Amino acid sequence: MELADYSALKKDIFENVYEPAEDTFILVDALEKNLGLIQQLKPAICLEIGSGSGVVISSLGKALQNPYYLCTDLNPIAASATQTTSKSNGLQVDIIITNLVDGLERLQNSVDLLICNPPYGVTPSEEVR
Repeated sequence: MELADYSALKKDIFENVYEPAEDTFILVDALEKNLGLIQQLKPAICLEIGSGSGVVISSLGKALQNPYYLCTDLNPIAASATQTTSKSNGLQVDIIITNLVDGLERLQNSVDLLICNPPYGVTPSEEVR
């Protein structure tokens, strides 16, 4: 699965949007590893919660043909970044500025593939066991 090109994003956007890093690339790799199964399931609706730069949903979109792609993000700048990344990769992705899935009750039991790269903080070494 080819990683989506996000070079259309200006570098200063990453002051307000999570820049793709190791966890992003690991998530894309995990989707790639399961791409055969995902294709067999023929998802009609793919939803990414917290799309940030749009790299994950756009990478998936380059590998799948027909799903409806929907993303949410609380940050309007991230929503714009996702739109830029998806368009520069030739994809149509709808983005809703909301917290998690607030306001998407009508999609209950309709999402075929849900993607979320949860935020995390660095664990202090004294807490690691």
